[in-house]
Amino acid sequence: MKRNRFWVQVACVAVTLFMGVPLYLITLAALSSRESLNEFPLSLLPTDVSTETLTTFLNSTGVYGGFINSLTVGLSTLALSLLIGVPAGYAMARYLFRGRGSYQLFLLLTRALPIVVLSVPLARVFLTAGLYDTTYAVTLLHTALALPTTVLITAAIFVAVPRDHEEAAQIFGASPLQAFIRVTMPQALPGIAAAAMFTFVMSWNEVLGAAILTLNQRTLPAQVLSTLGDSPLAFRYAGGFALVLPALLFVAVMRRYLLNMWGTTLR
Repeated sequence: MKRNRFWVQVACVAVTLFMGVPLYLITLAALSSRESLNEFPLSLLPTDVSTETLTTFLNSTGVYGGFINSLTVGLSTLALSLLIGVPAGYAMARYLFRGRGSYQLFLLLTRALPIVVLSVPLARVFLTAGLYDTTYAVTLLHTALALPTTVLITAAIFVAVPRDHEEAAQIFGASPLQAFIRVTMPQALPGIAAAAMFTFVMSWNEVLGAAILTLNQRTLPAQVLSTLGDSPLAFRYAGGFALVLPALLFVAVMRRYLLNMWGTTLR
């Protein structure tokens, strides 16, 4: 048992390093001077800290607008996904209906198509509907991409909430809706927070669909993709850091509410 625990800890450390080292290197490069990035060999410790490159990037044309668009799209996608996905997940967890298994498979198949296959037909649809080059179009696309994950995660969470709690609340006079809001929702809140985290991070990082569906109202990833392709390396690191930081902050805030699929709180 001790040996197994040791190897589990080694695996956890390896995964942490695999995820953390790139973030550390991007942060180090974004907060270093341009002269230090041209040195060889590069230092793995902060030796010449400077915010000049990052400040220049943040003050560049289109960055602030892209940030506002990304925030608007991310929060709107989050709201729509939870508004549709939470009731759908509850229905899948609580009710037996014909085609339930096929419906779950269909949800997974919607993520099997590459985004590049969907973006061009969607661009034509949004052009016809007058929604092209708007944050509404990107929000609808991101919601469609996030709904399968939201529905499946919330369904797994609602399965873990005992039905007896709702029945007891109804015995004491609560309506089914009141029992759901006052009894079931608080117990499922950590799982809903997990679904919210996946939804927001997916929407914040998605770039291809946003780049195809917008020209002037681009999100921050699409703006970075279009403007930093031929920029110096230092500005690319600054753009990467600016993209990663908001998502990390959102995950840090939502982490306390996370609930894994076995019902144990992550600490």
